[in-house]
Amino acid sequence: MTATQEPSASENPQAKPLTIAQLAELAGVSTATVSKVVNGRSEVAPETRALVEDLISRHGYRRQRRRGGPAALVELVFHALAGDYPIEIIKGVEQVAREHDLAVVVSQVQHQHVAGTGWIEGVLSRRPTGVIAVFSSLSDEQHEQLTTRGIPLVLLDPSGDPGHRVPSVGASNWSGGLSATRHLLELGHRRIGIVTGPDYALSSRARLDGYRAALDTAGVPVDPDLICRGDFLIEGGRAQAHRLLRLPDPPTAIFACNDGEAMGVYRAAHELGLRIPDDLSVIGFDDLPTIRWMIPPLTTIRQPLTEMAATAAAMLVKLAQGDPPPQSRVELGTDLVVRSSTAPPKRP
Repeated sequence: MTATQEPSASENPQAKPLTIAQLAELAGVSTATVSKVVNGRSEVAPETRALVEDLISRHGYRRQRRRGGPAALVELVFHALAGDYPIEIIKGVEQVAREHDLAVVVSQVQHQHVAGTGWIEGVLSRRPTGVIAVFSSLSDEQHEQLTTRGIPLVLLDPSGDPGHRVPSVGASNWSGGLSATRHLLELGHRRIGIVTGPDYALSSRARLDGYRAALDTAGVPVDPDLICRGDFLIEGGRAQAHRLLRLPDPPTAIFACNDGEAMGVYRAAHELGLRIPDDLSVIGFDDLPTIRWMIPPLTTIRQPLTEMAATAAAMLVKLAQGDPPPQSRVELGTDLVVRSSTAPPKRP
């Protein structure tokens, strides 16, 4: 009988994933080197790391049983840790994590909406049960590294369109933008400014589209001068509000696309000697706990951040158990919360 060469996993989908020893033999390196790549260690030459990652991608990786399963951790990564937003997210994830005896590890990617290379090395070394990326995204290479290690990923309030490849949880941002603008229109405002978030943010674009849809439905022309590109930060809201309020025909109301920007609008109004809501109506988006202490209390769109986070964590646990979610994208509803920062415009 003549022996035949066994086809590789790339040629035979039924072939088993390879062990560290088999990957090392194919790569022509030591098992220790492959182990360092698999576990996210940094002391490997870039060319060697790329070679091993390519082999893992093409052939798969079978962890030896003696190493045990994944750590009882949920890796929660933020683009930045500041303000109430991450606190509400952490609350929701911890609610579900406790039910499943999981700890939560929190990291940030320094205001980048795509996680850097150093972050993925830490995740691979910790070998968590799964990863939740908040208002950020992963590169194709990082996603492939998680997939080949069997580490599930869920995107929460993703900055870009996740498509159907990665499960995600978000809010009905378009409906929220529509409701915010419609509320101001119903009060009688026709000069309505908007301070958006950054262009790359899916939520920002959806809220702007909702604003435009409300104006269009009401027969109010969209004035490009009233649309300011913001950054979801307080100082950005202040700066853009100054620009809007110094127009020859300034707005009588401003829709800030998050509560932080709304705080900046309040500051700009104060600096220009305007009273809210007598001279200017302001509406935000998020309904974070601290904004109820603003003077006057802020009208806003409630985004159910804690519930969104709990939904993402529950989805992650199911994925880790080998149970794919029935739908890849879940959107929770938003609600208009009327307080004292909006009122009919002053009569000329």
